[in-house]
Amino acid sequence: MTIEAATRQFALVAGEASGDLLAGLLLDGLQARWPDLKAVGIGGPQMLSRGFETWWPQEKLAVRGYIEVLRHYAEIAGIRRQLRARLIDERPDIFIGVDAPDFNLDLEAGLRASGIKTAHFVCPSIWAWRPERVVKLRAAADHVLCIFPFEPELLAKHGIDATYVGHPLAKVIPMVPDRAGARAALGLDADAAVVALLPGSRRSEVRHIAPRFFAAAALMRKVRPSLQFIVPVLPTLRAEVEQLLQASGMAGQVMLLHGQSHAALAACDVTLIASGTATLEAALFKRPMVISYHMNSLTWNLIMRHKQLQPWVGLPNILAGEFLVPEVLQDRATPQALAKATLDWLDAPEKIHALQQRFCAMHTELLRDTPTLCADAIQKVLEG
Repeated sequence: MTIEAATRQFALVAGEASGDLLAGLLLDGLQARWPDLKAVGIGGPQMLSRGFETWWPQEKLAVRGYIEVLRHYAEIAGIRRQLRARLIDERPDIFIGVDAPDFNLDLEAGLRASGIKTAHFVCPSIWAWRPERVVKLRAAADHVLCIFPFEPELLAKHGIDATYVGHPLAKVIPMVPDRAGARAALGLDADAAVVALLPGSRRSEVRHIAPRFFAAAALMRKVRPSLQFIVPVLPTLRAEVEQLLQASGMAGQVMLLHGQSHAALAACDVTLIASGTATLEAALFKRPMVISYHMNSLTWNLIMRHKQLQPWVGLPNILAGEFLVPEVLQDRATPQALAKATLDWLDAPEKIHALQQRFCAMHTELLRDTPTLCADAIQKVLEG
C-alpha cells in the first residue's frame, strides 16, 4: 500500500496562538496529501477547526519567561510525561512539534529514541540566542521545517536535515493591505493618524508591557490630540487591559478591539509593538514600528542579556541584518522614549516609503506554498 493510500495518525503539539496558526496551515497540507489523516495531541482553535483532537487545552502550555515557567513547571512537566507515554503506546506515524521548543524538543527526543519519527516546525532561534539548543534539536528531530530561507544551510552545518517551507504569514497577509477598508470596518476616522498598540497576547506580557505603552500613548496624545489609538485584546485579557487603561488615564481614549490584530495593523499609520511574531506581521503589513519588550528583571538578566547572539531582537531587523526599525527594550522602555520613537515615524514620510520597499522585498522572499512544501518534506521523512 502506498503512503498516499494508507490511513495515517500524526501527533502534533502547538503550545501557543502563533503555533496554532502555523499548525493549522501545516494540517491543510497534510490533509490534502492524506485525506483520512487522524491528527491528535495538543492544539488550539485553528487546529480544532480542521478536525484536530486535542488531549489538553493549549492554554496549559502558553507560559513565557523563566520565572513564569518555573511557577507552572510541575504541571507542564506532568503533561509532557503523560503525553510521551500515551504517544509511545499509540505509536503515531510521526510526531511534529510546532514551535514551543522548551516543551517539544525534550518530548521529540524521547519519542525518537523509542523509534517514532519526529519533525520540528520552526527552527529554534539558534542564530539569535541560546545556541546550545542546536544539540537538543539534532537529538530531537529527524527533520526541521524552516520558515526563514537562511536556516537550512545553517542547520546542515550541524548535521540536521531541514527544508525551507516559507513563512505562512506571508500568504495570509496581502502584499498591499487595504488601509482604508480596515479603517472603515473599525469605524476609525479616515484622515486622522492611527497608532496601534500591541503589548502582547500573554497575560505576563500585558502586565509588564501594557502600562508602559499606555503611558506613552498619554504622552503622544498631549503632543498630538488628534491621534487615534487602537489595541487588539484577547477576550480573556480585556478586563485586565481596561483596568490598566483606567490607571493610565487613557480609559475612553483608546479603542479596544476584539482580537483583530491584523485589522489593527492594516488600519494603522505606525505601531508600538511587543517583540515577537507580531513584529513580522507588522512588517508584512508594511507598517513602520517601534519594537519594545519588558519582562521580569531576573528573567532578562538570566537569559536575554547573557544568551543573545545578535544586536537585534525584532524579527524584521534580524531578517534585514540591520536596525530597520528602532528597538526600545527593558529599562530603556520608558514612556518618554517610546512616545518619542513612535512620533518620529509620523514626521518621516520619505523614511516610511523606503522602509515599505524593504518590507515588500522581505514579503516576496517569505512567500511560498507552505502547506504543500510541508507535506512534501513530511512524506520524505515517512519514506526515509
